[in-house]
Amino acid sequence: MSADRLEPDFSLVLGGPLYQLLRRARLSDNALALVRRRVVAISMIAWLPLLLLAAASGQLLGGDVAVPFLKDVEVHVKFLVVLPLLVLAELVVHQRMRGVARTFRERNLVADDAAARLEAAVASAYRLRNSITAELILIAIVYLVGITVVWRHYTALDTATWYAIPGADGSRLTLAGTWYGYVSLPIFQFLLCRWYFRILIWARLLWQVSRIELALVPTHPDRLGGLGFLTNTVYAFVPLLLAHGALLAGTIANRIFYEGSRLTDYRLEILLLVIFVVCLVVGPLLALSPQLSRAKRAGLADYGTLAQRYVRAFDGKWVRGGASDADELLGSGDIQSLADLGNSYEIVRGMRVVPISKEAVFQLGVATLAPLVPLVLTMMPLEELLRKLLGIIF
Repeated sequence: MSADRLEPDFSLVLGGPLYQLLRRARLSDNALALVRRRVVAISMIAWLPLLLLAAASGQLLGGDVAVPFLKDVEVHVKFLVVLPLLVLAELVVHQRMRGVARTFRERNLVADDAAARLEAAVASAYRLRNSITAELILIAIVYLVGITVVWRHYTALDTATWYAIPGADGSRLTLAGTWYGYVSLPIFQFLLCRWYFRILIWARLLWQVSRIELALVPTHPDRLGGLGFLTNTVYAFVPLLLAHGALLAGTIANRIFYEGSRLTDYRLEILLLVIFVVCLVVGPLLALSPQLSRAKRAGLADYGTLAQRYVRAFDGKWVRGGASDADELLGSGDIQSLADLGNSYEIVRGMRVVPISKEAVFQLGVATLAPLVPLVLTMMPLEELLRKLLGIIF
C-alpha cells in the first residue's frame, strides 16, 4: 500500500456528532475554521444567560449574597477564558497533527507488508472519534458525575452565591444557578471530557502503531530512529494545558477572595495539576519506548561489530605496518572514514528511548503554570508590591 491510500490528513478532532452539528449550524467548516464564531455562540449559550438571570434576580453586583455574579472570578474565567481555549485547541491540534499518519509511510517506517495494520489502526481511531455512542456516554458522565457529584460536593463555594443559597435542607439553586448547573456547566464539562476522550484515542492509536515492527534507523540525526516528528505533537496541546491552568487559577482565586485562603495553601493541587496534564500529553508517546530501546540495543551491537572490524583493519594497515610503500597516509580517506564511523556510533549511543525531551516537558509545565502567575499578586498588598518594584528600579 502506498502512502496515498491513507487519508491525506489524520485529524484527532475533525469528527463526531457535535462537529457535525456545528457544521450544520454554520459554526464550523471542514477545516475547523470560524473559531471566533463558535466561541461567541457557545458563550452566548453558556455565559450570557447567567448574566441576564443574575441581573434579573438583583445578584449582579450585590444583593443578599456574598458572591455576586460579576465578582465570581471562577465563572468568568471558565466561560470567557477556558472555554475559548478548549475550542481554539481543536484548530491547533488539527493543523499540527494532521500529517502524522502519512509521515509514518513517507519515511518508510512501516514496511509494505505491515501497511494494512497501520491503515486499520487509523480507521479504528476514526470510528471512535466519530462515535455517537461515545459522546452520549460523555453526556451521561457529565450529568451523573460531573454535576451531581463533583460540582455540588467539591467545587461549589460553601457560601451564599449568585447560583446557590445554603439552607437547612441543603443549597437551593437560584434561577441563574439552575441554568448554570443544567446547561452552562454541562456544556463546559462535556467539551473538557471530550478532550480526554480524544487523547485516549491518540494514546490507543500510538499503542497500536507500537505493535507494528517499525523500521527505525539508529543513526537518524533526530536521535529517535526517525520518530522525531512525533515529539513536536505535544506542543499542539499547549492551549489545552493553558485551559487547565486557567481553570485552576479561577477556582483558587475564588477561594482566596471569598474563603480567606492563600495561594500557598494550594501547592499540592498545583503540583498535581502540572504532573497530570504533562503526563496526559506526554504519556501516549511512551508506547513507542520499547521499540526505541530495542532499536538502540540492536544499533549499538551492529555498529559496534562494524567498528571493531574497521579499527582492526585500520590498526593493521597504518599502525602495525601493513600499508605498502605505495600507500600514503597523507590524503588517505581512512582517517576520515574512522572519524565518520565514530560519529555514527556516537549518534547511536546518544539515541533516546523516550520520545520527548526535558526541554519540552519543562515548556509544557510552564504553559500550565502561566495562568496562575497573576495570583502571586494576592500574596502581598498592591502598595507593598509597588514599593518593592520601585525600590528595584530606582
